[in-house]
Amino acid sequence: MNVLDIVLAGSFWHVLLINLILALVALSLGTLLSSFAESEFQMLQFIPVVIVPQVFFSGDHPFDGMAEWVQTLAKFMPLYYGGDALKEVMYKGNGLGAIGSDLIVLILFAAFFIVLNLFSLKKYRAL
Repeated sequence: MNVLDIVLAGSFWHVLLINLILALVALSLGTLLSSFAESEFQMLQFIPVVIVPQVFFSGDHPFDGMAEWVQTLAKFMPLYYGGDALKEVMYKGNGLGAIGSDLIVLILFAAFFIVLNLFSLKKYRAL
C-alpha cells in the first residue's frame, strides 16, 4: 500500500492503532507534565528535558552503536516501543502478533501516566 508516497508493507489499520495509542500516551504525559508547571514558560522548559530525548530513542538512530546504559535508558521511553511497532508494521509488514508486546507496553505507559494524573490533579479538584 502506498499512502502519500510512503511505502507501507503492513496494514494501515495497525499503523492507525499504534498512532492512536501513542497519542493517548503523549496526551496523558503532557497532562501530567502540565500539572507540575506553574506557567506556560515552565512547560516549554520541559520539552528539552522530556520530549527531545524520546525522539532520539524512537528508533530514528540505530541502537547498535550506543552504550549499554543508553540502550537500557531507551527502554524507559514510550517512543522506543512506538517506533519499534511502527517499524515492524510499516517496513517488515508484520501484524499484531509481532507488535503485541509493544502495544501492551504502550498501554501500560498510558495507564501509568493516567494514574499519576489522577493523583497530581487532585489539588485542582474541588470535592
